[in-house]
Amino acid sequence: MQGTAQLEHKFARFGEDLSLKDATEIKGYASLFGQTDQGGDVVKRGAYAASLKALKEQGRTVKMLWQHDPAQPIGVWDEVREDQRGLFVRGRILTATPKGAEAAALIEAGAIDGLSIGYRTVKSTRGQDGSRHLTQVELWEVSLVTFPMLPTARVAGKSAATETEALRALADGLRQITNGLKAGQS
Repeated sequence: MQGTAQLEHKFARFGEDLSLKDATEIKGYASLFGQTDQGGDVVKRGAYAASLKALKEQGRTVKMLWQHDPAQPIGVWDEVREDQRGLFVRGRILTATPKGAEAAALIEAGAIDGLSIGYRTVKSTRGQDGSRHLTQVELWEVSLVTFPMLPTARVAGKSAATETEALRALADGLRQITNGLKAGQS
């Protein structure tokens, strides 16, 4: 079917730059430039520029969905931009919604660690190795997903569990100091 817009999806793990704050704020990379994903696609730097500009001019935003389901928005992306590394996103999971609360809990537990982009290819070329090089895409949404397509980016979440671990380490350190002082008094 020529001329019909077809929604495609690209998956990526959050990446080491993901952080989860108060179980609501997340940030990381939804797409990394120059890396071949499991589908044989490579997103080129600048591929999102025209789409992001058009969205801004129209007063629209990229949607945050749960597993690419348009009936399940789970938050808002406050920032979506290209940088030297890829497509950076920062947003808030709305934990007041059942799916948002579920998503935040799954991220904190490490059960969900992926991002996936929903887009339409506008321009692409073929590499000598047969890979498809995406040079311009129309970005529709960025979803939290179970199975990412680009496994090189990993989750590094900051959550209540991380704060609890830090408090335990602090308490252990204080115990060791206290025990050392008591041993010195004997």
